[in-house]
Order: sequence, then structure tokens, then C-alpha cells
Amino acid sequence: MKKILLICALISGLITIAQTRNNPKKIANPTMHNIGFSSLLTNYYEDGLKLNPLNATFQGDNRYNDTLPNFLSKSYKEKLKRYYTSYLAKSKKFEATRLSESEEMSNAILKWECEVNLEGLSFKNYTPIDQMWSMNLMIGQLAGGSSAQPFKTVEDYDNWLSRLDDYVVWLNSAKNQMIAGIKAKNVLPKSLISKVLPQLESVIKNELESNLFYTPIKNFPPEFSPSDRMQLTSDYVTMINNNIIPAYKDLYDFMANEYLNAGRESSGIQGIPNGDAYYAHQIKLYTTTTLTAKEIHEIGLKEVARISAEMKNVKQEVRFSGTLKEFFDEVRTKKELMPFTEPQQVIDNFNDIHQKMIPQINALFSKQPKTPFEVRRTESFREASASAEYNPGSLDGTRPGIFYVPIPDVTSYNTYSDEDLFLHEAIPGHHFQISLTQENKNLPEFRKTLWYSAYGEGWALYTESLGKELGLYKDPYQYFGMLGAEMHRAVRLVVDTGLHSKGWTREQAIRYSLENEAESEASITAEIERYMANPGQALSYKIGQLKILELRSKAEAKFGNDFDIRLFHEKILEVGCVPLAILEGKMLNWINSDTKS
Repeated sequence: MKKILLICALISGLITIAQTRNNPKKIANPTMHNIGFSSLLTNYYEDGLKLNPLNATFQGDNRYNDTLPNFLSKSYKEKLKRYYTSYLAKSKKFEATRLSESEEMSNAILKWECEVNLEGLSFKNYTPIDQMWSMNLMIGQLAGGSSAQPFKTVEDYDNWLSRLDDYVVWLNSAKNQMIAGIKAKNVLPKSLISKVLPQLESVIKNELESNLFYTPIKNFPPEFSPSDRMQLTSDYVTMINNNIIPAYKDLYDFMANEYLNAGRESSGIQGIPNGDAYYAHQIKLYTTTTLTAKEIHEIGLKEVARISAEMKNVKQEVRFSGTLKEFFDEVRTKKELMPFTEPQQVIDNFNDIHQKMIPQINALFSKQPKTPFEVRRTESFREASASAEYNPGSLDGTRPGIFYVPIPDVTSYNTYSDEDLFLHEAIPGHHFQISLTQENKNLPEFRKTLWYSAYGEGWALYTESLGKELGLYKDPYQYFGMLGAEMHRAVRLVVDTGLHSKGWTREQAIRYSLENEAESEASITAEIERYMANPGQALSYKIGQLKILELRSKAEAKFGNDFDIRLFHEKILEVGCVPLAILEGKMLNWINSDTKS
């Protein structure tokens, strides 16, 4: 714990976000409602939904379900730049003394949003498609008919066709952007291109009725009339055969030949022009700090050493006599940890974990979300490259939060980290944090859907440490799974910075991970390629977790026997998703105040 706190203190000393510290001054009437500022936040939120209607769809707002802007076009980027520039200027007109404490926080967040996004717009996106994060995967998920895009009415079905028209435009623009990337020497690594090709091919090669984009036709609501069914079937067949498949085939042929031949051999973002500056921006974006790659690398090395020592204790507990690396192999291949023969058994196991912890959850959380929750298997078209993930429910709570679990080969599915994984991705991790934010009536709308990875992923990683308090981790292998997951995030600090700032190769990063964690080589390879596709994102988990642990330690020291874990969690969660310095300022004000409420 002391080593954790030393690292936390290092982060605390280095985190500085311009303009985002909470102003401790109290205004004369903190309950006074500032109508002008409230209108500013409302307009920012509404204009943002118009600019990105996919966000509206995922929030359950169906007003823009028929549109999809060409995010890659010059005109769109100019519109986005005007949006952030305008709202940044408007936010600066509100002096802190005119705002309540809550409004000060909202204004600080608004400024951060505008500034960091304007900074991001200075970098041209030559790689709009990858194996992990890109638009084609999101659209594919929506096309399955069981995600955020509704397919309940004839209008819903027509909206999707209209959105697909726009999507084909985006696909063509993505190809043109990658062609330009070849000339600019800004392309994906060859290994990532190879992972994209099967994803594109799956849409091209399947029979029509097995095509992903045909799925809604196989699931008509029972009240649809025969004439509506016939017309929609005809329209969807035309869309798939005349638009979707040709666009995918054109993109596939380009990426399998010209683009693959031009793919770079380097693994990190240093391999592209201006790569160092881009990585510095990504670190700022994902950690919401001013930490450098070098500083983060050193934090990672120290955390890897600390967690390795704890892992050795578990190895001794289960009386394994070999080395820690040999114990990793034991855990990876232990048949008792791979008991399933049917994918549904994996889903059932997660539901059983949920039931096991329910009696203890009230002792740690006074406020819990009303939004329902489900565990689902990841869709087959993206399962091979996907990680377990959480998709938020709708703002009105009618669509549940969903924990997606990839099960590409159930016979090799290893359960040793399932309890930890459920805490992180589901309850009380992402589902509690995101749902409580969306249900929080004290937050303006724009803050209910913000996502800062350092806070959100930091919270989810922090919750993994709560397993014993929730009645879990009684099996030493499950506790080792928690340590393995924390090690995984510590390793990320080392390999992400290694790849993108120290010239590490893909193979070097894979080797380092295999030496320090128990994940399979296939899983580790997919993870390393994930970091290659989105530099900096993997840093957010550990940096955020360490900050929350530091704040909890300070609260425990201040309140002593009066420390209330439920109140601490309430204070952390009530602000919604915020940059770390804003969270720290708010929590320190509470810790240093005279009240414990």
C-alpha cells in the first residue's frame, strides 16, 4: 500500500489542468440559478447532438436516427471547429464569481472539452478504419438490430436505410482518406490491416440472409403488415446488394492490396509524421493530466514490480513450486479453469457472480442505479477481435446497460478472472458509474453523457479492489485474477509508452506482457494491437485508479473511525465523469471541510 501511495503522490504532484481547479470561493447566493449559463450548457448539448447524431441514438434520443454526417469531410471538421471555438469563447464570458459551485465545475468541464477537442482537430485522421475502434464496427453493431438503433416501427426501418445511405458516403471517404495517408506516409501497421480484412470480408462473402445488414428483416415486429414487410424486404435487399456489399468489396480490395503493401512496419505512433506530438495529445486526452510518456512509463514499471510481489504470495498459497512465469502458464492452461462447453454457460456464470454479491452491495453503495442490466455475448462479426465491454443504457432507462462478453472459443474460455471482470465492466464498475450519472437530476444534460477515460476506467479498475468486501475472491485463483487484471493495466503503462515513445516493436511489447501477466498469447496479441490502434487510451485505467485510491487514503486518514465508505463512493460518483484534477479539487474540498456529509 505504501508503494501505491508513493506513486499516487507522484501523480498528484504532476497533475495540473489549466483552468480546471475548482474555485473554493463561495458566492453570496450559491442556490441562485444562472439562466444564461444554463442556456449555454443546454445549447452546447443540443448542438452537439446535431453534430453527432450517433451520440443521440446511443442516448435513446431518436430525433436524428436517419442521419450520419461524414465525419471525415473537410466541411464537417470546419463545422466542428466553429462549434468548439464558439462555445469556448462563450464559456470564458462567465466569471467564476457569478456561478454556483456546481456551475463552476460545469464551466471548467466545458472549457476542457472545447480546448482538448480543438487541439485534437489539428491532427489529420489518415487512418479512419482499424480493427478495434472505427465507424464500420459501430455501424455493424447497430445493424444487428439489438443495440441502440431501434427497429420497432416502419419509420425506424426507414430511418436505418437513410442512415446507411450516409454510411456508404463515409465508407468511400474512408478509402480516400487512406489513399491520402499513403502519400503522407501516415498509414496503419501491416498487422492491424490484416485484422481489418476478415471484418470487411464477413459482410461481402455471406449469403444474403446471413448478411449482418439483413438481420432486421429477419426480426420484423409481429404487428407489421404483409405489405410493409414486402416493401421493407425489397428496400433492404436493394440497399445491401447495390450499396453496402459493393462499398465493402471496394474497400476490401483496396486494403488487401494497395493499402496492405503500403502498411508500415513500425508498431508505434512514432512511425508517422508528427507522431510524438500526436501521442502527447493522446496522453492528455485519455489521462486528463500533463503527465509525460516518460513519467507514465516509470509509474508502470514500479506498479508491475509491486503487483508481481503480491502474485507470488498467491502462488505460494496454492502451493505451486515453480517460478511466477511458470505459474502464469499453469493458470493459462489449467483445465479446471476452462470448464465450459456452451457459450450460455459463460453468460450464466456472470449472472451467478451478480447474485452472489447482491447481499453485500448495500454495505458499500447507498445510491444504486435504476437502469436495468444484462449480460450478452459479443456479436459474431466482431467477436474475434473484441474485448469484454460495457454499453450504457439509454438516458431514460428503457434500454438496459449491456455487458458484452466475447466467446470465440468456449472450450478455451478461462474463468480465472471472471469475478474481477464483472466488477469492472458491470457492477459496481461501469454500470453503476455511467447509469448513476445518467440518472443524476442535478447534472446538466451535457455532463450526463461525457466520457473521460481516466475517471470512468479509473473508477472501474478501482472497483475491482472491492471484491472481498462484496463476498468474492474466496477462491485464490479468482483473487489472482484480480491481481492479473491490475497487472494488465500496469503493464499497459509500460507497453503503450514503450510502443509509442520508445520505439518498441509489436513483438517486444507482446514479449514483455507474456513475461509479466497470465493472459494467453492470443489475448495479449489482441491487446497490444489494440494499443497500436488507439495510442494513449490504455494509460487511463491505472492513472485514474491511482488517483481514486489516493483520495480514499486521504479521506480515511482525515475521518479515521468515522470514515464512511458509502459516503466516499457517493461523493466520487455524484460529480459524473470529470477530468481528474476537477475530481481531486472537489474531493479535497469535502475531505478538508468541517462536515462529514
